[in-house]
Amino acid sequence: MNETDSPSKRMWLLGAACAAGLAGAGVAWWRLTPQAADPNDSDAFWQLSFDQVDGVPLRMHDFKGKPLLLNFWATWCPPCIEELPLLESIWRQNSENNLQLLGLAIDQPSSVRRFLTQNKLTFPIGLAGLTGTELARSLGNTMAALPFSVLFNARGQVVAQKMGKLESGDLPAWLTLVKSA
Repeated sequence: MNETDSPSKRMWLLGAACAAGLAGAGVAWWRLTPQAADPNDSDAFWQLSFDQVDGVPLRMHDFKGKPLLLNFWATWCPPCIEELPLLESIWRQNSENNLQLLGLAIDQPSSVRRFLTQNKLTFPIGLAGLTGTELARSLGNTMAALPFSVLFNARGQVVAQKMGKLESGDLPAWLTLVKSA
């Protein structure tokens, strides 16, 4: 038996490999966890306006006063497209309970128009373009990843964020946050 085949050497290598794997997982988790939104940035959000595909402006201050689920998405983003039916369902089930939903498309207006012609969504969609990336960053999406969702309470404060596709299991806890706030 040579030195590299010894049990203590194998255990040491296994331990080092596990430590490296855990370190990598920790870095990935840290990088993909949304950061806290700066209150000044969330205040600035309420001053913005985005055009809809029909050219009618969506003024963010019109959404203040009721909980708002804000979702950043794009037509070229497969997880974004996969979560749109869930968002539509959330909208239909909760719009009467004062939960508002707004999709901000970080995309070319022509691509969004084409997509919405083929995929009917009843919740409001704003055209954020590339400025939406900076807005998402200011609300805690430091990686500029899509999809990205932010939940505001009725006072306009960020109470939850999620980088990545929303799942139906995310919603009950989020609704509890806006009801208790």
